[in-house]
Amino acid sequence: MFFYLIIWYSPLILINMNFLICRNVVYAMAFNNPYGDKIITGSFDKTCKLWNAETGQLYHTYRGHATEIVCLSFNPHGTMLATGSMDNTARLWDVESGECLHTLLGHSAEIVSLDFDTQGQRIITGSFDNTVKVWDVRNGRCIHTLSGHQGEISSCQFNFASDLCISGSIDRTCKVWDVGSGTCVHTLRGHNDEILDVSFNTTGSKLVTASADANARVYNTMTGACCAILNGHEGEISKVTFNPQGSRVLTASSDKSGRIWDVESGECLQVLEGHTDEIFSCAFNYDGDTIITGSKDNTCRIWKC
Repeated sequence: MFFYLIIWYSPLILINMNFLICRNVVYAMAFNNPYGDKIITGSFDKTCKLWNAETGQLYHTYRGHATEIVCLSFNPHGTMLATGSMDNTARLWDVESGECLHTLLGHSAEIVSLDFDTQGQRIITGSFDNTVKVWDVRNGRCIHTLSGHQGEISSCQFNFASDLCISGSIDRTCKVWDVGSGTCVHTLRGHNDEILDVSFNTTGSKLVTASADANARVYNTMTGACCAILNGHEGEISKVTFNPQGSRVLTASSDKSGRIWDVESGECLQVLEGHTDEIFSCAFNYDGDTIITGSKDNTCRIWKC
């Protein structure tokens, strides 16, 4: 099976040729923000690939996982990347050399989410073993295990200050954690089905959750109050993220569409249509004027906002 990257600068106009990328479905991707000149993709073929965001040139293929890669991230400096796999491990890689720096061992089930803190000194991993682990990037050691969810973890993320992190679970809740102490600050409820993704805004003042109930919910981080319910998708929402300015939320759904929402009003501002199968992942670039979506139809599409 082949996977193609299609570059789009509007929902209607195709401006670049297809780039042949890899031979299996891409499950995760990310820009190297704030630079935005590179993209990493993680695939069911057990590899992570580093690409030129403008030309589609393949720079490097990172190999070492025993099963598919389902989550990944650059560190804030763009010098290191992390991959999480169904083989129960996460790996830290040197971007330039391709060397595996550390293998993070300790979870008893698949790792499906990970995130670096703002300084790039710690990373959190979320697993199907119902826990989130906090790791020291310098030596690969586990600092805390965050326990309390009654179901598998689907997503986790640090806030900008790196003193809090959030986790979403199939138990239909999102938890806010104090990273220093490892204690739960809030348990956020309201969804009628599994939470599939969670995300902070840039300042950490708000967070958003995406659910299999086809809704996303925006919360105030400090109070735990729900500020808006984003309702309009016709299928589960698998990915959600804020733009860098914190004024918009982007959602990706099994209904084959992406949607852009106003954070304050909850209004849907634009529907991104063109994929022919469910959308697995989505991301803004650093400036918030470009979006990338990845789909089960074996294409990525890059959209100009």
